[in-house]
Amino acid sequence: MKILFSPSEAKYSGGTNKQIDENSFIFKDLFKYRLEIINKYQNFISKATNDELAKLFGTKKQNIIDYYKTDILTKPIKKAISRYDGVAFDYLEYNQLKSTEQNYIDNNVIIFSNLFGPILAKDNALPEYKLKQGEKLGSFCIEKFYNQHFSKTLDEYLQNEDILDLRAAFYEKFYKISKPYITMKFIKNGKVVSHFAKAYRGIILKNLAKNSIKTIDEVLKYKFDNLDIINIEKIKNKQLITYNIIK
Repeated sequence: MKILFSPSEAKYSGGTNKQIDENSFIFKDLFKYRLEIINKYQNFISKATNDELAKLFGTKKQNIIDYYKTDILTKPIKKAISRYDGVAFDYLEYNQLKSTEQNYIDNNVIIFSNLFGPILAKDNALPEYKLKQGEKLGSFCIEKFYNQHFSKTLDEYLQNEDILDLRAAFYEKFYKISKPYITMKFIKNGKVVSHFAKAYRGIILKNLAKNSIKTIDEVLKYKFDNLDIINIEKIKNKQLITYNIIK
């Protein structure tokens, strides 16, 4: 089973000083497209005004703008799953998992980076970067570019896999799943949880890793703490599981 996961705008700093290349990420034959986006990103920030950079990075803090407008390819790289900070990753607690559980995540989780596109959790090549969700490089739309150039390869990669989509809705723009899959929604006190759904995605992923869940049937049978299934709805090729948060 493969799990599709959102990134986080917050990231940990540091890493190893090493240049990325076609062997740095999954789908090495498509590295040229990642590099095209990186070059567009770098070219944009090298010419952008301070206001444009503030919008692109999602911050008006000058020290942060100055930090991120430097050459991304000179920044240290780190394993993708260890680069991202944020609510979902806090609740995943990757560093506290056993090696077998980390290995499950490393090989089965595809993170949809705003800048680098779909990458495996174990891809040990992610530099620290800043890009607010949904921002364009001028008029250039990054998610459409990745959808155009990566969808066929993702279809082939996932053709024999069960799929759990834990992405936020925005990341469906990077890749629309073409086969049956499951996804999840969380409700508390009769209302759909939005921001805190990130926490439950992290909790779900941690439990999958701890129990080495390999199929959709196993997901449906598994009893997550503080979550009750209240509805399962089929919408075309999507199976939407709605959980009620008990506490």
